[in-house]
Amino acid sequence: MSKPNYGDIARHAGVGTATVERVLNGRGGVRPDLVAKVVIAARSLKYPRTLPDTHRGLLRIEVLMVRPETTFYRRLSKAFERIAATLDPLAVVHRSFTEEMKPEEIAKRILSTETPRAGLILAVPNSPLISAAVEAVIARGVPVVHVVTRASGNSAEFVGIDNYAAGRTAAYFIARMAKVEGPVVALCHPIYQVHRDRIRGFSDYFLDHPGPIAFEWLGYSRDEESFSAETLSIALEKYPNLVGLYNAGGANSALISVLRRHPRGRDILFVGHELTDYTRTALSEGIMDVVLDQAPEAQAQRALDLILRRIGLTEIEPDRNPIRFITITAEGL
Repeated sequence: MSKPNYGDIARHAGVGTATVERVLNGRGGVRPDLVAKVVIAARSLKYPRTLPDTHRGLLRIEVLMVRPETTFYRRLSKAFERIAATLDPLAVVHRSFTEEMKPEEIAKRILSTETPRAGLILAVPNSPLISAAVEAVIARGVPVVHVVTRASGNSAEFVGIDNYAAGRTAAYFIARMAKVEGPVVALCHPIYQVHRDRIRGFSDYFLDHPGPIAFEWLGYSRDEESFSAETLSIALEKYPNLVGLYNAGGANSALISVLRRHPRGRDILFVGHELTDYTRTALSEGIMDVVLDQAPEAQAQRALDLILRRIGLTEIEPDRNPIRFITITAEGL
């Protein structure tokens, strides 16, 4: 095959030959996104010349997350870090955190144009402000992927588990494993669409399978330790014969502490999310019965695969099916 020329690279990148010439000869005056397209095209066509070092590190993929104090988001961040180390040096993955309960700040971070982005991965809650910011970024042509939860309606691609199915699975375990009849309660953080999806699945299962074990009450925990503990204490007082508990969100450590101290704590069938040091210990002690883990490592890999496909660093088409959540019991530890 003949060696690729400027025309080949231009066709592959979807730009003019003059743009290719300016980029490859370092003449400047070309938008960063077009520079990136030319460099990617030249690399994929194996253009027989070492590209200038100044063209490396051009593709900045930004990952914006919340709650760095939680085990789940630390796992997710670490996964992005490990995967980034294996990527083409042309791609730089920048991870940062923002405050969960400040939608104005999150929207501002999403809209920022201080540093050109080749792609944006979001693991943040949804709100009208945040949704509008996401729509604006997509309108600029920046690829956006939602991971773990959706930050806006149906815009952009979503990487996560089937949260409705997770909620139904939690209900299935409680309904089938509870040893006595009685009420069931659930807790969630309502600012997250995925938590609402889990509760919808949980509720629908009990509606589809009416019986002596029934879903009676929903509490809002805010995924905050003291508030979660207080909410569960209220539920235990309200339902002294409680037989099942589903936590659709976080702050499991607080719930575990409450149940560990309560005289009926080990009689309540407890299903929650994410394998952590706390939930692992609770499973082994019999405080928790089932953990549904979201596999954040798989979510990070899929999210980056989608961005890399969109910006042209890979031709492999990523799987679009939901990430499989992992069911863990004490016997599987």
